[in-house]
Amino acid sequence: MITLRFKQLFPAAALLLCAPAAALAGTGHGPDIAPVWTAPFALLLLCIAVLPLAAQHWWESNRNRALVSGFFALIFSAYMLLSFGHAGGAALLHAVLHEYLPFIVLLAALFIISGGIYVKGSLAGTPLSNSAFLVIGAVLASLIGTTGASMVLIRPLLRANRARERKTHLVVFFIFVVSNCGGLLTPLGDPPLFLGFLKGVPFGWTMQLWKEWLLVNGLLIILGNLVDQHLLAREEKERAGAQLEQALEHEPLGIAGWHNFLFLGGIVLVILGKGQGWGGEWPFGMQELLMTGITLAAYCTTKQELRTANSFTFAPIIEVAVLFFGIFITMIAPLTVLNTHGKALGLTEPWQYFWATGALSSFLDNAPTYLTFAATAAGSMGVSLESQRYLGDFLAAGGAQAAGILIAISCGAVFMGANTYIGNGPNFMVKAIAEENGVKMPSFFGYMAWSCGIMLPAMLLVTLLFFR
Repeated sequence: MITLRFKQLFPAAALLLCAPAAALAGTGHGPDIAPVWTAPFALLLLCIAVLPLAAQHWWESNRNRALVSGFFALIFSAYMLLSFGHAGGAALLHAVLHEYLPFIVLLAALFIISGGIYVKGSLAGTPLSNSAFLVIGAVLASLIGTTGASMVLIRPLLRANRARERKTHLVVFFIFVVSNCGGLLTPLGDPPLFLGFLKGVPFGWTMQLWKEWLLVNGLLIILGNLVDQHLLAREEKERAGAQLEQALEHEPLGIAGWHNFLFLGGIVLVILGKGQGWGGEWPFGMQELLMTGITLAAYCTTKQELRTANSFTFAPIIEVAVLFFGIFITMIAPLTVLNTHGKALGLTEPWQYFWATGALSSFLDNAPTYLTFAATAAGSMGVSLESQRYLGDFLAAGGAQAAGILIAISCGAVFMGANTYIGNGPNFMVKAIAEENGVKMPSFFGYMAWSCGIMLPAMLLVTLLFFR
């Protein structure tokens, strides 16, 4: 029975473009999926990129998004069942139950609970205050996760800048820092690191990545401040009145629905409890059941007017749920193809792992991408992947070399999840919330223009300083 565990998943495009044909012959590791069946995944991504431009009104409906996502998921599922029978069905079932379900339950829990936290008043919508938002978010992301920090802070940021005409850049830098790069310091920060923790990486191990965290987030916050100053100065020239004076206007800060922080803490404890094995090994579904119970308790104990004040609706999480359902199903093909033939890539140096992990994390979910490359590195050093905590064995056996490779993989997965809207779950939710609040966000490729111009130079600097 195929289980397609994360260690068997391997990202796609690089090998399909670079590996010789002989390297793509089956090796017996699970269903031998033909490379051509990566097409449903690629076409789904193309639809996500093109349809908002070509059919904007039609694409705004979550029903229509679900039809597109479900169409490609259905085509690929039919191929798996007809070609591989029980093994194909097991692979699909694993993708839904062990990957998609925990993913969406966690995102939904953080989204719904944080939607009941209302930050009354606002900071001033000045470049300095906006940079302070990013600093707070970068720290908070490692404490309650990138999703939790994003959902708590995005609405106050938008309110603080409601008088501003140009706000797109603020959301883009928010996604870079709060929804991605800020989550590098703890296993609670970003899903890839949490999965590494489950596979044996010590809880405090990621704290040593503070130099990489400080460099990248510091650069992004400084650059975001410069861009914000430039655009505010342009508004001052183009619009009548004093835009800076309007931006400085703000109400005293306060928090309503503060009890929801306790529920967020409950979610963190559930994640930590499963990872630490409190009470022994948890049965399948226990984590999701506990999270659902905490979320329902938070929803029922929060006044509706707080969610109304936050302009809270379920539309953003529904959008993420329907699109990522198709992504999780169809990405079985590219991940499996590359896992089966991953050694053909010949990765040996930390910088190679950094860019390979980061490039594929930009388009595939960064959590399985992280574990796939980590498992490949462990296997290359002769560490058995049968142990549930094989990454701990890898670090113990490989010494400084293993640590250097895992640091590169961790940074690549977390940082470069910011490169596209689909690189990390919070990205899409922040985009949807911003659009609900009247901010015109870039298209899929428009956002990539921002990330290529800002994130990639930062990643080159990280490579030169840490992974040469």
